[in-house]
Amino acid sequence: MAIQVLKAAHIFDGTRMHANAAVSLSAQGRILGLHADGDALPAPAQDLGAGILAPGLVDVQVNGGAGVMVGAGTDAGQLARICGAHARLGACAILPTLITDTPDVTRQVIAAGLNAARAGVAGFAGLHLEGPHLDPARKGAHDAGLIRPMNKDDLALLCDAAQALPALMITLAPEAATHAQIAALAEAGAIVSLGHSGCDAATALAAHRAGARSVTHLYNAMGALQNRAPGLLGAALTSPLVAGIIADGVHVAPECMAVALQMKAPDGLYLVSDSMGFAGTDLREITLGGRRILRADGRLTLADGTLAGADISLPQSLACLAGLGVEAARALSMATRIPADLIGATDRGRITQGARADLVLLSPDWSLRAVWQAGERVALGEDVREVAG
Repeated sequence: MAIQVLKAAHIFDGTRMHANAAVSLSAQGRILGLHADGDALPAPAQDLGAGILAPGLVDVQVNGGAGVMVGAGTDAGQLARICGAHARLGACAILPTLITDTPDVTRQVIAAGLNAARAGVAGFAGLHLEGPHLDPARKGAHDAGLIRPMNKDDLALLCDAAQALPALMITLAPEAATHAQIAALAEAGAIVSLGHSGCDAATALAAHRAGARSVTHLYNAMGALQNRAPGLLGAALTSPLVAGIIADGVHVAPECMAVALQMKAPDGLYLVSDSMGFAGTDLREITLGGRRILRADGRLTLADGTLAGADISLPQSLACLAGLGVEAARALSMATRIPADLIGATDRGRITQGARADLVLLSPDWSLRAVWQAGERVALGEDVREVAG
């Protein structure tokens, strides 16, 4: 592959926007440089026209895709399939996410993640373990029978995984882990995120001081903000904890998204899709732990109506933020640099010399027009109709 130069009406570098600029890509799939309008270019430019050329999107909460859920039976091949489905939706780097499961399945998924990392699976940036160390009263779609406090064997497994994987994000409730356990996880390199918790604000802030850095899907699976009981939500809104948010208009009302955007610092929020195996398919139903998940009217639910993940891509989430009046640079930061920095992937989520040549081209209405991974154009629109495995 020769040097490529891509020119667009707008280029977002991970922090700010550049008009009529160009990006050069090396033959090795890295960014050579960002070139201002009028600069000499290392090769003839391909003019991409209107729209925004941005870093490949980064999604740190992805439960599945291409008809596949992360869980029992997951191997490196299935992780590659999930990563491929999300690349075609604009997310060039993801953390496949296992929700609450048995210790055996957790070990199996960690082993699959290690194999995927060794194989250099495109788009695989690590794993996210959402549970099982949660508050059963805030279980959401998780299986309450599998939720339990963290023990010494869990801690040893997670610390070893955090040291071996490219990134390991762990969602836990501070009620289900001690401060010493949180500190040990952080010391091992895990990104500890607080979620599925009914804790009070003081408990959340103590967990933050112990090493927790993030909050999982803000507003969801946590107590409401009350005048004398701010809870995890109040702590998240008023502390340095960064927070993921699902911008689909279903999980969080527009007014509540607006509150979070006003309360948090510009780098304090990031987007997640919380997508399921439906992503990249036209499937109407899948199975999770023996339970049916139904897809209808932009919602994913269990049979009893409980929300079970989201039916949205990150470009659609960006469009949702734009509809709220969020500036393009802030919205794009929430889907690129901020989540990349959270997981320590400093060569992703930005357009700078030496970064991975992962890019997306978004139209003025935020629809996805093109994707590049390691400088190679990714075919879009592939549909997977069958459930794998």
